[in-house]
Amino acid sequence: MLELTPEQRIIAAGTDGAAMALRIVAEAARLMGALRLIPVASAHIDGALYHGDSGTLFAEKLVAGGARVAIRSTLNVGALSPAGCAAIRLAAHERDMAARMMRAYEAMGCEPSWTCAPYQAGHRPAQGTDVAWGESNAVVFCNSVLGARTNRYGDFLDIACAVSGLAPDYGLHRPENRIATLLIDARGLSHALRASDVFYPVLGTLLGRAAGSAIAVIEGLEGCTTEDRLKALGAASASAGGVGLFHVAGVTPEAPDAATALGGIPPRETLVLTPEIMRQALAGLSTAGDTDRIDAVAIGSPHLSLAEIDEVERRLAGRKLTIPLYANTGRHVLRPLEAQGRRAALEQAGVIFVVDTCVVVTPILPEIDGAVLMTNSGKFAHYAPGTTGYAVTYGSLSECVESAVAGRLFREDQSWS
Repeated sequence: MLELTPEQRIIAAGTDGAAMALRIVAEAARLMGALRLIPVASAHIDGALYHGDSGTLFAEKLVAGGARVAIRSTLNVGALSPAGCAAIRLAAHERDMAARMMRAYEAMGCEPSWTCAPYQAGHRPAQGTDVAWGESNAVVFCNSVLGARTNRYGDFLDIACAVSGLAPDYGLHRPENRIATLLIDARGLSHALRASDVFYPVLGTLLGRAAGSAIAVIEGLEGCTTEDRLKALGAASASAGGVGLFHVAGVTPEAPDAATALGGIPPRETLVLTPEIMRQALAGLSTAGDTDRIDAVAIGSPHLSLAEIDEVERRLAGRKLTIPLYANTGRHVLRPLEAQGRRAALEQAGVIFVVDTCVVVTPILPEIDGAVLMTNSGKFAHYAPGTTGYAVTYGSLSECVESAVAGRLFREDQSWS
């Protein structure tokens, strides 16, 4: 049974915003079977994205009650783009309520980061630190790559944790729940494939479907990964399944080797990856069927890093796009691009920057019958058909750029053997 401290009971008995937040956290803890609340060092807030008026009214009630975040709290994407760039097709009422929601979260002291990749914008809690993060890709990156500890905090519980500075002591906050039970062996795949960007969203999709919410350790990726590849792996796994944490043997901080990640216990299940398994997972990311039609290209889910935009620029090599390429990124990336004069050059080439939001959470893409979206993102591939109405063709970043230049699907030889 949950036990609040005397100080926590006094706060929870109040009538202000802090009391409301603490009562929400305490009730969540009771539902989860947590015995206590623990202090958290930071939060990343997913609840500031407008899904309906109730979310705005909830945030404004907290503000009216004087609620302020007690810890560092960054903000995930919103439904609008205060930094400008892409046009958003929201009705007047929805636009007003979305703007009010965003202002309310800023009024509570949240940092206006407006990115789903806060870890690339300087919010990087230390290994072993308890935090309360929302947004599935940020959660899995925080747990897996940084080694901090968070559960997948849903909308409104995230801000309640941020205001109270507390979270329920359960799940991935507890070391015994961070041990892998599934071993994924990628050593039989070619090194060229394992060292390619296009591989990681496919592997993440496979991981999400195989693991669900279980914890896996992957062998065979040592020397092949980058932070952006791990970002893509985690985002796809958290979209295709309920993954909140994965380990990569010899790469991620809690997995110096597979045996350590498994807690010295043989895995309950082992999945040996083969070229055929990977080809099946690759095929599952495309829903458009056998067509060379492309109406738009969208990259940056999670938000593009500066290194990824560098790669887009390099592959464009001064050419113009035939169809729009939507580059979803954060203001922390846009600022240096503007300072260097590179944003204007990319926009002149036909790149459309989507900043502070993304094309799958708010209406940006044109309404076109039978439209096809090309992407290199496993997360976009998973969500776009349902949220945008576009069918999806998945491909590498190089294929995405070349297709946007050509105005039709471009394929290059890939080493999936």
